[in-house]
Amino acid sequence: MAGLGHTYSVYVDDNYHYMDEEARYKLGDFATLDDAVAACKRMVDQFLKNEVPPDITGAERYEQYTGFGPDPFIVTDDPDAGSPPFSAWNYAKERCQEG
Repeated sequence: MAGLGHTYSVYVDDNYHYMDEEARYKLGDFATLDDAVAACKRMVDQFLKNEVPPDITGAERYEQYTGFGPDPFIVTDDPDAGSPPFSAWNYAKERCQEG
């Protein structure tokens, strides 16, 4: 049973303050990896929808995200979750290429 007894904590870095742990905050703890990934995806999608102009290219949208967007990530003690369990940059790149 994946996720049984494991914790999935989502933390958020700010791409605008890259590598600045002072800008990091905890979004919350989730019961399952799927719930944690869904929370991360919502955060990226919300930024792309609300903060990035829809009429620019996918590459420009991705550049806006990596320069200014939230970078949620998952910290877990689940060895089966993958390393990393979620990549906001990879997800954002996919979303930006979709148009």
